[in-house]
Amino acid sequence: MVSTTGLQLFDGLQSGLSHAMEITQARQLLTNGNLANVNTPGYLAKELPFSELLGEAMAKAVAGESVDLNSLLEERLTELEAPAWSLDGNSVDLEREAARVEENKLFYQAAVGGASRRLAMLKFAASDGRS
Repeated sequence: MVSTTGLQLFDGLQSGLSHAMEITQARQLLTNGNLANVNTPGYLAKELPFSELLGEAMAKAVAGESVDLNSLLEERLTELEAPAWSLDGNSVDLEREAARVEENKLFYQAAVGGASRRLAMLKFAASDGRS
């Protein structure tokens, strides 16, 4: 019997790409919630420090460390204060949220593309170079 201790099918970069997709999904859910509450008096828009979270999760994944995304996301979730001119105390900015939707879309597509290409290379290697 062959021992599989320490054998990993995917490397840290593949795990990092998976984390990137999960962080992007969490950010999209927050954005959706913000947009759904654009007319809710007193609602404070929620935000994640996307670049920081992504960098930290990728660095840990590539280093082989485990990443607890749920607690990481909960720790970093912030609420944006309403601007002084907001009459109802709502801090949702439609332009900011629309830009975030587009940025998320592009980033998610890039992460999925990277993960797909890496899986295609693994498939190619597993098939001894036959398509």
